Amino acid sequence: MTRLTVDGVYQHIRGVCFKTGPPGTVGAETEWFVVDAGDPAAHVPRELVRGLVEAAGPPSGGSMVTYEPGGQLELSSAPFRGLRRLHRALKADIEHIEGALEPAGLALAGHGVDPVRRPRFQADHPRYQCMRDYYVSGGFEDVGLAMMCSTASVQVCLDIGADAADAARRWRLAHALGPVLVAAFANSPVHCGRRTGLRSSRQGIWTELDPCRTLPVLRKGADADPAEAWTRYALDAQVMLVHTAEGEWVSAPGLSFREWIDKGEPDEQDLDYHLSTLFPPVRPRGWLELRMIDALPGPYWPVPVAVATALLDDPGASRAAEAAAEPVAHLWTEAARCGLADPALAAAARACFRAALDALPRLGAPGLVPLVEEYTVRYVERGRSPADDAASRSPMSEEDPAWPR
Repeated sequence: MTRLTVDGVYQHIRGVCFKTGPPGTVGAETEWFVVDAGDPAAHVPRELVRGLVEAAGPPSGGSMVTYEPGGQLELSSAPFRGLRRLHRALKADIEHIEGALEPAGLALAGHGVDPVRRPRFQADHPRYQCMRDYYVSGGFEDVGLAMMCSTASVQVCLDIGADAADAARRWRLAHALGPVLVAAFANSPVHCGRRTGLRSSRQGIWTELDPCRTLPVLRKGADADPAEAWTRYALDAQVMLVHTAEGEWVSAPGLSFREWIDKGEPDEQDLDYHLSTLFPPVRPRGWLELRMIDALPGPYWPVPVAVATALLDDPGASRAAEAAAEPVAHLWTEAARCGLADPALAAAARACFRAALDALPRLGAPGLVPLVEEYTVRYVERGRSPADDAASRSPMSEEDPAWPR
């Protein structure tokens, strides 16, 4: 394949990562911890789960089933035109997996981080082994293991935008909404049986992990052009691993992607793989992938999908969200630590949820209004999130000074 130049990276990212078109398609990925209902502190072997799931056959809604390094089960939906179809299909697929696990006494649990079990690495793919080696070499061993084995999320996938101007608007709004979504859906105050001092320990783990690949792409003073900003981010990030032509995997070669290009070695396939190892809270992949939302208790996973979709896809809700979220767009740290106990984030969340509730019928998803309204009344209007419920149930009241372990 042709070796890349810096200009080639720009062209690839503009043409692939920021491919524009009329919005309206939505997808979601839900990650779950698999727990033994009779012994929640026990680690469940990934191969046991895989065997049960494969024996049950593929989910009817078309979701892809994969496994994270700690054994977390991920259901990645197909893309759908509209929330109603997505919700129906993914809900059926989650129930299908639950039915496959139940006879063995296993269940799906929705938490941003595993509240009880210590991280246990169960992956056998060389990619994950190289990833673990990369974090060890970079001084991120503990937090890297926690990220890979002890975190779970709800990810929302939405279109880039109708044209370049719309893509830039949606890019700005997705980043501005990040702290609001972290705070409103925070659900990880406890890790390994100890309080961490954060409402969203998952977001705290990602923030600590590896700044060159996990911090938001759009930050104060950064380039406002989405493709320009993402290209600079990708060029400056350290190469995590290399898959050689001989089929070998090499971890942490010790150079940025820009430096690798200067050596004249990477091709377009290497670029695609490098981009897959970058994990900012808003990641462009030909669509916008919103990665900042904690996994939630079973009934509530559709709420962040519905809220984020409404706020980006409905013009009226987008205007309201822009006005509410821009003043708090920088409060990532406060969102992880305080959740909606922060007054500014609480006010922004209330405005955004009201706008989303108004928009859902216009988007053809009136059936989701009762669930979103229930979540709004139970949490958002009270300045709370599921983290406040989880913290009150934790037997450990003191914070763990060694977190993350």
